Amino acid sequence: MPFLAHTPVEKMTGPYARRWWALLVLCLSLLIVVMANTSLIVAAPDMTRDLDLSSSDLQWVIDGYTVPYAALMLVLGAIGDKYSRRGALVTGLLIFAGGSVMGSLVDETGLVITARAVMGVGAAVVMPATLSLLVAIFPREERAKAITGWTATSGLAIAVGPLVAGWLLEDHAWGSTFLINVPIALVAVVGALALVPPSKAQGMGRIDYVGGLLSIVSVGSLVYAAIEGPHFGWGTGPIAAAVAAGVGLLAFVAWELRHPHPMLDVRKFAQRPFSGSMLAVLFFFFGTFGALYYATQYLQFVLGYDALETGVRLLPLAGAVFAGAAVTGRLTPKLGVKAMVVTGMLIGSAGVFLLTRIDAGSSYTDFLASLIMLGFAIGLSVSPATDTIMGSFPESELGVGGGANDTSLELGGALGIAILGSLLGTAYRDKLSDLIGGHLPQAALDTAKDSVGAGLAVAEEVAKNPAGGRQQAQALVDAVHEAFAHSVAQTSLIGGIIMAAGTLIVLAVLPGRRAAGTGRAAKTREAGAGTTDESGQPRESEEVREPTDAQEARSGIA
Repeated sequence: MPFLAHTPVEKMTGPYARRWWALLVLCLSLLIVVMANTSLIVAAPDMTRDLDLSSSDLQWVIDGYTVPYAALMLVLGAIGDKYSRRGALVTGLLIFAGGSVMGSLVDETGLVITARAVMGVGAAVVMPATLSLLVAIFPREERAKAITGWTATSGLAIAVGPLVAGWLLEDHAWGSTFLINVPIALVAVVGALALVPPSKAQGMGRIDYVGGLLSIVSVGSLVYAAIEGPHFGWGTGPIAAAVAAGVGLLAFVAWELRHPHPMLDVRKFAQRPFSGSMLAVLFFFFGTFGALYYATQYLQFVLGYDALETGVRLLPLAGAVFAGAAVTGRLTPKLGVKAMVVTGMLIGSAGVFLLTRIDAGSSYTDFLASLIMLGFAIGLSVSPATDTIMGSFPESELGVGGGANDTSLELGGALGIAILGSLLGTAYRDKLSDLIGGHLPQAALDTAKDSVGAGLAVAEEVAKNPAGGRQQAQALVDAVHEAFAHSVAQTSLIGGIIMAAGTLIVLAVLPGRRAAGTGRAAKTREAGAGTTDESGQPRESEEVREPTDAQEARSGIA
């Protein structure tokens, strides 16, 4: 057997023999691009201290990765379809590794943000390539199982990222959390060349670069406005970005409706399985990433866990993801996509609502049930939703399908962190002012109100000041803890309401099994009109063949 996988998927006469090994490579590639986001959560305190980051600096160190990541996936997925999906995967991994090396070596805020942006570009190439290759390699009857493994990996990365970062930070500087990506990326490159077969779209026309540019402007401007506006005020920049996002979206829709070969056929949003699944992914990661963002801060700043201890305490979330994935693999064929997606969203919403009980006396066990519920919900609902989204695209547009799914995921996570993070900060500042207003000099109070970490830093300075002392410092620490716990509870209430509203929307949009089956039968009859052979019998083809019930369930569209 040759070392390099060189036979294109399109020329294979049967299923690729090493497809499960190829899935392992794809999941490893996915793991590091998701970990790059979650690992920074526990590395942020060390980076803030070493680089003297302001609140704005820290926000852009985190989101310098997110903006290109979310904005570029649709276009780069189409380019991968056109030229080479495996080539896109390898290229993206190398770009990602290059950005990681840069991030580990620099010690200036602007350069760290630049390194994160380079990593985001690499991730935007890798993420849709993993999903398009998965769908291209696996036969239809195995895709749901493979996508479940892919989804479980993304859930695993949410918990493993902080754990690995915490382990590294025990003995190394924060740059090690960048550098660890390099050997993993190189192993994935070798694995891709050896185990992942080449694949590209057949008969694909010219890429709609105008539509691609409009999508970049729309998504990039929206993410920028969502990050900058809530946190730092709706000045000229965020307002201009929000306007650009709105105008860009309208122009994108108008252009795609008229283009003969659109980047993304926006008419797909009229298909209830597709639009409902896209909304489910967006709302789900909105709540999950937002809740994880502030729960992790509580574990570190209020309960005093270090980076490694925080990572260990997030492991139940990863275990719950695999449990949910096992359940959905068994129940989706029997109950259908709508039942699993909506049930998962209900469990996730309840997990966020549980965090409304948090107060200054809460311990880790008060977070445990929520973490388990969120992890189980990810495993239960995201896989069937992703399978449905990918099933909405023909083989020639798998990269675009992967880009659409991943854009929804990343956009939801970015909006969750930005919007819920902003609400968290506002509630914290208001509560802290109520608790200690007038007891601190105005400059110290303004600093303490910037963030929970800043509040604890001010308390340390008060303890060193002869005019303050330990008693006053402890009173400030208690006030900071109480204010942050209050803000977690208040933000969880808003986050839970938004997730619950999203659940109701998805419930209304996603069709039931009977409605989906009826709609597909009508499309089959329409597609089959006039496609008869010489004897007058319908031609049997992949597009017009009526699927069996089992195939419908496995494809995630039933």
